Amino acid sequence: MKSMGRITLKQGGGGRAMRSLIESLFIKDFAAMPFDGVGLGAMDDGAAIPIGDEFLIVTTDSHVIKPIVFPGGDIGRISVAGTVNDLAMMGATRPLGLTCAVILEEGFDVDVLEAIQQSLVATCKEAGVVVVTGDTKVMGKGEIDGIVINTAGVGLTKRVVRDNALRPGDRIVLTGTIGDHGLAVMAARHGLQLEGDLRSDVAPINALIAAAIDAIGDGLHAMKDPTRGGLSSALHEMAKKSGVGVVLHEAKVPLTDAVRAAGEILGIDPLHVANEGKAVIGVAPELADALVAALRAHPLGANAAVIGSCVAERPGAIILDTGFGRRLLAEPDGEPLPRIC
Repeated sequence: MKSMGRITLKQGGGGRAMRSLIESLFIKDFAAMPFDGVGLGAMDDGAAIPIGDEFLIVTTDSHVIKPIVFPGGDIGRISVAGTVNDLAMMGATRPLGLTCAVILEEGFDVDVLEAIQQSLVATCKEAGVVVVTGDTKVMGKGEIDGIVINTAGVGLTKRVVRDNALRPGDRIVLTGTIGDHGLAVMAARHGLQLEGDLRSDVAPINALIAAAIDAIGDGLHAMKDPTRGGLSSALHEMAKKSGVGVVLHEAKVPLTDAVRAAGEILGIDPLHVANEGKAVIGVAPELADALVAALRAHPLGANAAVIGSCVAERPGAIILDTGFGRRLLAEPDGEPLPRIC
């Protein structure tokens, strides 16, 4: 058997490199096994298991962020929000429960652990969910970097929302500003003194998504949260799976002044930067305005906007309309900043 080489950080960054690793190594065997539902081979935000006239949505996520505390959140908040949001992206906006496994490095500060625990609790209350079971392990000094948290979640839905159901003519709606999380973490990690209130957007958005589904029902065709790899990776994955092209209007993508300035100073395009409290939604064109109105009525959707549309041409491609012309938006191999979630 030919060696596949060694793992690099870019293979955990949410872009093409990570997707290639998953497809070539993890998926091929499990996807070949019989399964009556949406499974690993779909590479969606979770799995969907038919139960009577409903579907049980199951998802899991591991969190290795550095630093563990950053402007706007910490590893506890992101552990709950990330899993709750993955459930919501598939239609399960009222999670039934979470699991939480914590792996600690010998010597980890118990006071810091207590603060993380309180953050976990507070975010659970915000999302309307509870941790129902868990696990704890301790590794030797230097065997891991401080703390790793894994959370899994389950929820029920009558209708599974996929990331592969965009249609030509659909409008692309973004629930708010992009780039906040990744750039806030980067600034905190490197001690950058940047102007403006640069804060992570990490938040559970299940109530926001519930409002969107209630407002437009089956007119909501597809969803994905633009985490690792940012808006660019999310759109590339959705377009490729759906067999459509996407025209993205750069001027309509909402950005805070702080993110815009930080991106220009650091030479990082916010389109490629992770978010932890946003969703990308494909909606029937006649319902786009109603969707935006429903999102803006919620505090977490105040900056929602229509940012693009789906076309039959160039399936899998993201065409960036800059206002001065059009070009293809390349998908990066991975997140420009590793360990951001």
